[in-house]
Amino acid sequence: MHRQVAVLASAQALFQTVSVLVMTVGGLAGAQLTSRADLATLPIATMFLGTAVAMFPASAFMARFGRRPGFMLGAFLGVLAGLVAASGIWFASLPLLALGTFFAGTYQAFAQFYRFAASEIADDAFRPKAISLVLAGGIVAALLGPTLARYGGDLLGPLYMGSFVLLSVVSALGLCVLSLLKMPRTPATSGITGKGRAWITIVTQPTYLVALFGALTGYGIMILAMTATPLAMIHHNHSLTTAATVIQLHVLGMFLPSFFTGAIISRIGALWVMLLGVALLTLHVVTTFSGIGFSSFALALVLLGVGWNFLFIGGTTLLTTTYTPEEKSRAQATNDMVIFAVGLSCSFGAGGLLNILGWQTLNAMLLPWLGSAALAIIWLLFVNQRIRSAAIRT
Repeated sequence: MHRQVAVLASAQALFQTVSVLVMTVGGLAGAQLTSRADLATLPIATMFLGTAVAMFPASAFMARFGRRPGFMLGAFLGVLAGLVAASGIWFASLPLLALGTFFAGTYQAFAQFYRFAASEIADDAFRPKAISLVLAGGIVAALLGPTLARYGGDLLGPLYMGSFVLLSVVSALGLCVLSLLKMPRTPATSGITGKGRAWITIVTQPTYLVALFGALTGYGIMILAMTATPLAMIHHNHSLTTAATVIQLHVLGMFLPSFFTGAIISRIGALWVMLLGVALLTLHVVTTFSGIGFSSFALALVLLGVGWNFLFIGGTTLLTTTYTPEEKSRAQATNDMVIFAVGLSCSFGAGGLLNILGWQTLNAMLLPWLGSAALAIIWLLFVNQRIRSAAIRT
């Protein structure tokens, strides 16, 4: 059990490196290929489009053939992604670059099930920690992703071409790591027989909806701010090296807490951890008003990362309580497809919104969204408390 979680955590580190690399230079590479500010983040948006489009096919493929073949197929698509994106830079073609990042998104679709695979091989006591440890693989990505993006920026020919070549290399390493994965076939293939409750019954459960809304809030807000950050920093005369450092700190904030998030969830519950995540994201918004210097960007992005961690891991843990093994394929795919559809909207809109509103106003508009998430979580806490009280009285 622990060895397989280690394999999944290693695969997560490599996949997340690919994702962070695209997030670091995707908007900058797009900006050099178009004069339209609203199209600069198209390569990042198409990555999330690829994830949203591939989510259900990825889930169905793994339900039929198993986790390991699906994960390896995803990593192969990552290799293809880097080669196509590098070709887009070489030919100065924004559509070709966007096609390459679309394939990176399909890699991401398969990789999103790493955390669910960890929950399937772990026992009840280890499950929250297993999910957290897999996501903790992103700590490597925090150091490696921006570094490769920066190093590869002028490594070959046109600017940023080398970054996407390195993306292919990292994906190939992920393919090798995933070849070591060993999982029982039964958990991976359950969910395609049609047994269990109807899809609409599963996804309309109050707990399912709050888990989904919490996770998509954390993910959507994180993607919107993270996508806009390199563009905002370059606009305010920061260098690519400085912007990459801020992204590194942000990704560390995203994944470093994973070593103890699972333990906190086991102690106080997923809903309280999610509520803490909302509070941290609110602090991120407040911090953006402290200025446009390096320290302001850095602190805001660290808070953004930790807030995402608590909301996303808390939401994932809560979600695993809402379905049976026969229902998991539909429940998990629906959850992640909705999350990445929101991520697509946020990443595509980031460039235009930043151009129209500016960095601080862009973040201020997130407060009503955070308020809605907090109310949903508090409502479910209240409902659960009433249920427990009624059970004690009876």
